[in-house]
Amino acid sequence: MSAVRRGMAATAIAWAAAAAPVRGQAPAPVGGESAAAMAVVTRLFDAMRAGDTAAVRATFAPGTALQSALVGRDGVPVVRATAIDDFVKSIGARPAGTVLDERLRNPVVHVDGPLAQVWVEYGFFVSGTFSHCGVDAFTLAKGSAGWRIIAIADTRQREGCTGW
Repeated sequence: MSAVRRGMAATAIAWAAAAAPVRGQAPAPVGGESAAAMAVVTRLFDAMRAGDTAAVRATFAPGTALQSALVGRDGVPVVRATAIDDFVKSIGARPAGTVLDERLRNPVVHVDGPLAQVWVEYGFFVSGTFSHCGVDAFTLAKGSAGWRIIAIADTRQREGCTGW
């Protein structure tokens, strides 16, 4: 085998090894724990749409963290933390008749034992009017009460939001 072919074979083997799934890397199959974790995310947004703060709160574990990574009006990237209590209160304080509708698409769910990660694109609408889009990244843990959200990070933008 020539040096060129050996080099190509070594490169192909390296690419194949890099692309091979490692424990915890491949998306969980549809159904089972993957579906159960995703169902919590779906319940969160169903409850938000309905303005049901008790149901919203029930999706979170105590001490859940909420972080938003965005570009401020001044063009500078910033990370903002929101207390879960403040998030829940904001849902309850929305004006009567206002519907907060976070629509999801293209979810990817990874599960490893009692830990799950959900990465999902979203479009946010207020009473049917588009507001912004981004990505939600949820971390969930499974305990005696089932899957609960332990952390949320999201991005937010108003431009480049195609298909919403």
